Amino acid sequence: MRITTVGLDADDTLWHNERFFHMTQARFADLLAEHADRDHLADRLLAAERRNLGHYGFGIKGFMLSMIETAIEVTDGRVPGQVIGQIIAAGQDMLAHPIDLLPGVADTIDRLAGAHRLVLITKGDLLDQERKLAQSGLGDAFDAVEIVSHKTPETYAQIFARHGGGPDRALMAGNSMASDVVAPIEAGAWGVFVPHGLEWAIEAAPEPATHPRYRRISALSDLPALLEALQAD
Repeated sequence: MRITTVGLDADDTLWHNERFFHMTQARFADLLAEHADRDHLADRLLAAERRNLGHYGFGIKGFMLSMIETAIEVTDGRVPGQVIGQIIAAGQDMLAHPIDLLPGVADTIDRLAGAHRLVLITKGDLLDQERKLAQSGLGDAFDAVEIVSHKTPETYAQIFARHGGGPDRALMAGNSMASDVVAPIEAGAWGVFVPHGLEWAIEAAPEPATHPRYRRISALSDLPALLEALQAD
């Protein structure tokens, strides 16, 4: 069956994102060095992020609030106001950071847009994701933009029904195994893994290596050739 709709993730698929979280987390560890070692602090922060996903969702603002919560916990409520201020400043720096496209993305988007219905499917804070898309210069290439709270099989089924012939005729590509690959495959679409190198633990999932609708490519620039090969089968 011909693939008519191509969904693409945004963060760490089109532009750099996770590295800024890693840099901020290192800054956070320096601020709390007197109260917790780096590994323990990282574990406590990850636990806070997991707890808070249902409250804050995905994105920088939720990450910043989780850092503040963790700082309060590891200092038994004695964290200085100056440290809280620096955590907030670090989050604001992340929100203001300019967009840096990954290599080959602009050319690849141009090739895909001419042959398929192209849909950006991303999760996170609405204002921040809109800002990044506007700064990327890629917005006009997409037929639709979907900024969602969670990437579930049900979410993908609804999106691909709205923007094409349903999941059977859709493909999703991204760097998150859980959200960009496993979830769309469970919805009935193709799932293409584009590894980035930095992975958030919450997004980890077993690779569905034997699934007939799973593929792995080394870079997004390989996607047009993969689509051609799938259409030829």
